[in-house]
Amino acid sequence: MPSTTTIASTSRKSTTRRTTAARAKSPDAVSLLRADHKLVAGLFEQFEKSRSVAKKKQLVAQICLELTVHAQVEEEIFYPEVQAALKDKELVPEARVEHQSIKDLIAAVEGVEPGGDDYDAKVKVMSEWVKHHVKEEQNEMFPKAKKAGLDMADLGQRIQQRKDELMAQEQAKH
Repeated sequence: MPSTTTIASTSRKSTTRRTTAARAKSPDAVSLLRADHKLVAGLFEQFEKSRSVAKKKQLVAQICLELTVHAQVEEEIFYPEVQAALKDKELVPEARVEHQSIKDLIAAVEGVEPGGDDYDAKVKVMSEWVKHHVKEEQNEMFPKAKKAGLDMADLGQRIQQRKDELMAQEQAKH
């Protein structure tokens, strides 16, 4: 009969394996955030090609939703961890300011009927700001965050869980 110590040790190992397996199934934080960036870039491309007012309205609604949720999970979960790990006084504050500029443009187009040059121009400028923001995150913040030794798997789980909550809240509104 195995000793209690062996049973406890074996139990702990299988729990660790399950936890590791669960983490392996959900993407790490950087992968999740990069996937969001790619999704939104594709939506902006579709918008630029679209001539249909109804399609533009639908795309802008999705862009606004995706950007709003993405910004919120970055600000609530990712940025505080990065700022603490890097003792950062530049990257994260700049990213927050960029988010605010994008939020202002979201407010200017969300729920508004497409039409006129200003509407398309606002979406175009939003696209350009998002591209700039994404480039800085992917080229500067993400590599530094990885080097800082942050637990990207844990952050990824927390981000995914919060995104799911926020998406559910948004869908409940509509």
